[in-house]
Amino acid sequence: MARIDLLDLAHAYRPNPVAPSDFALRPMTMRWEDGGAYALLGPSGCGKTTLLNIISGLVRPSHGRVLFDGRDVTELPPEARNIAQVFQFPVIYDTMTVFDNLAFPLRNRGWKEDAIRKRVEQVAAMLELSSDLKRRASGLAVDAKQKISLGRGLVRPDVAAVLFDEPLTVIDPHLKWLLRRKLKEIHHELKLSLIYVTHDQVEALTFADQVVVMTQGEVVQTGSAQALFEEPAHTFVGYFIGNPGMNLLPCAIADGVARIDGAGQLPLPPGAAAALVAAGRATLGIRPEYLECLAAPQPDALAATLQGARDLGTHTLAEFRLGAHTVAAKLGAAPTPDADGRVWLRFPPQRTLYYLDDKRVA
Repeated sequence: MARIDLLDLAHAYRPNPVAPSDFALRPMTMRWEDGGAYALLGPSGCGKTTLLNIISGLVRPSHGRVLFDGRDVTELPPEARNIAQVFQFPVIYDTMTVFDNLAFPLRNRGWKEDAIRKRVEQVAAMLELSSDLKRRASGLAVDAKQKISLGRGLVRPDVAAVLFDEPLTVIDPHLKWLLRRKLKEIHHELKLSLIYVTHDQVEALTFADQVVVMTQGEVVQTGSAQALFEEPAHTFVGYFIGNPGMNLLPCAIADGVARIDGAGQLPLPPGAAAALVAAGRATLGIRPEYLECLAAPQPDALAATLQGARDLGTHTLAEFRLGAHTVAAKLGAAPTPDADGRVWLRFPPQRTLYYLDDKRVA
């Protein structure tokens, strides 16, 4: 296991990059602690696999350094970094038994057979492969084969880190949930350093202690599931995390209030009023979970028109027309408009966030 430091790290596929769009990975400095479970989360093409491949040594960064426990490994090939990597599709030996597949990395490192058997049986039990140890891998289903791939990554207790590149893509949804839970249990038991690449927010938020959110080659926020949901530091995080994502409304700022086009105005938070007034504009963000729907007008609520509502069992998902914008709200019950089809939407100040140039101000 290792602490991983990325120092002024960036990567570009063209010489002399200048503009942000020239970089596949924009400059970043961060630390991942020994024994932590991290997820790299973002849409396809955001740079997460490139970052994983730089950590593994498959790609050499064009700028910056990679350190394992303070040792510079930037120039070292994958085999010299003592890492294990699990890919999107199962990488196993079909002609070998499950036992021999799991034992292969240990035999390559000269382990004694008694120690190999003990370790293989331990990992197989964790992955519920014990009954298949004597079977040839070729006769197993895809999910079982991917379990073997996971096991080959986890079987070495001395690895600096285990890197997962979207390993559950080929698994059906129910088994995905089971394997995510199993990986979480294994992490708590073995205390390995795990880095998990995915575009699926549910996978990232349920697996990792810390999620690194990326877009267009940039790390825009690192945090726990709760922090990413309740305090998104970037509009992309607000939009990408959650279903549906955060409501984002452009505002004009003046005289201590935020004016939403055609909808009315809201008072600014005192701590950020000066910065917002100086800019004269902002983006207001609020989660659908926190928007309140009222049947009668109140001084701190804005009039809106109900456009539709769906009963989803656990909640009602409603859409409203608010001035020139459409907003979503998750409600405990269906809204009840007045005779003119209006409701009033309240923006709780403690849940209403403001952004300038996509970055949170308050």
